[in-house]
Amino acid sequence: MNIALIAHDKKKELMVQFCIAYCGILSKHSVCATGTTGKMVSDVVGLDVFRFMSGAAGGYQQIASRIAYDEIDMLIFFRDSTVGRDTDADENTLLRLCDTHNIPAATNIATAEVLVRALERGDLEWREIYSKQRAEKAENY
Repeated sequence: MNIALIAHDKKKELMVQFCIAYCGILSKHSVCATGTTGKMVSDVVGLDVFRFMSGAAGGYQQIASRIAYDEIDMLIFFRDSTVGRDTDADENTLLRLCDTHNIPAATNIATAEVLVRALERGDLEWREIYSKQRAEKAENY
């Protein structure tokens, strides 16, 4: 599974702690992240993380495009909802694309823990079947 990680500045440490707690599960999958989040997770946790640009510099759009092409299977996005941001439109686009393409998305640690535990149990294997069906449909057009 391909897992994308994003965390606002005030949530980056929480993302690192989350990844420490679940590195055994996450290490069995492909992990990508926006720039600074990916660097922190990679440096502190030791996970192999493919890094995009920082979120505001285009990382949100890079991940959104991967979602649109069905190359992401799960999004974990720890958001700081206490302040408005210039990137709110990009963030809403990310979440809308997850809804459109049936990508499980967590915006807080409670939901992220549920998704990662489901991943560990194999509850998200339907994503692989779904992705194959979408690829076959695309080939027929």
